[in-house]
Amino acid sequence: MTTTIKVSAKTRDRLKDQARAHGRTLGEHVEYLAGLGERADRMGALRSAIAQTSAAGRAAYTEETRWWEHAELTDGADG
Repeated sequence: MTTTIKVSAKTRDRLKDQARAHGRTLGEHVEYLAGLGERADRMGALRSAIAQTSAAGRAAYTEETRWWEHAELTDGADG
């Protein structure tokens, strides 16, 4: 199913030029841009969550990350 959206001719032309430059149809490009917007929202939420994490929580995360990286690199062979 398709639909029509109203944008200015200038915006339409910009979007068409961008789509063409990346080998996409206009519809594919609009979908790509929508995905970028969703990603930006997720990253903003992540930044906010990180900023609200306590120092103890960040330290625990760092320690656990080190442990997992060590386990992955050594396959747990050296304890």
